[in-house]
Amino acid sequence: MTSSNRNLRDKIREYWSDRAATFDEEPGHRIDDGAEMAAWESLFRRHLGDGDGRALLDLASGTGEIARLCQRLGFKVTGLDWAEPMLERARAKLPDIPFIQADAERTTLPPASMDVIVTRHLVWTLVDPAAAFDEWFRVLRPGGTLLIVDGDFVSSGWIYRMLARLMAAKPQSATPTANSLRHRDILSRVHFSEGARVDYVVPMLKAAGFDPIVSDTRLAPIHRAQAAQLGWRKSRLRRSEHRYVICATKPGPY
Repeated sequence: MTSSNRNLRDKIREYWSDRAATFDEEPGHRIDDGAEMAAWESLFRRHLGDGDGRALLDLASGTGEIARLCQRLGFKVTGLDWAEPMLERARAKLPDIPFIQADAERTTLPPASMDVIVTRHLVWTLVDPAAAFDEWFRVLRPGGTLLIVDGDFVSSGWIYRMLARLMAAKPQSATPTANSLRHRDILSRVHFSEGARVDYVVPMLKAAGFDPIVSDTRLAPIHRAQAAQLGWRKSRLRRSEHRYVICATKPGPY
């Protein structure tokens, strides 16, 4: 790994560490109990079924919202995040779940130690996705499942731009804050700096050895459930974004 990559990883850890205190206050991060939690549970059951005590790794756990969801579904959850302030909040929220600090691209976990790996909104920030996918393949048991929830949060399509103009809402603040400038700097240097579209991600998963791989864009129930906290403008813009789920299997008997 080059010095440049090392510095970028440090910047990413520091950025999310600084975001931890208010992370759950931002719409789309915390999963509200009720309709939104039910929509997320339905999505995860569609691809993973019930947990039945299977070992699940929640990568880039943040404050533990996906870990909380997966525990509700009956998985034996381990959380992992690079930012210790995020983990402090996750541990306080879910004291019965082990949370470990590590880089999601180099988990340090034993090979074939997990039945399921899940991650929400991590792939688009990866420095070296090919290495990350190889690592996740290594950590999964044969027959295990990788579930990715992600999207292209960089390039705005014509529908997004049209809606933004019609609603007089700009995709980016006209006056960038210090945090938004840090975010832009990091984003300009990660692998998917032009957007982590599903047709870019799937071939990389295939190269890592995953097969079969299924993509799914049926996220409307989640978007509807989030509408109240997002407000009508952001809700409409969010529905126009390229968001998806990828369910990938490590070949072999389970």
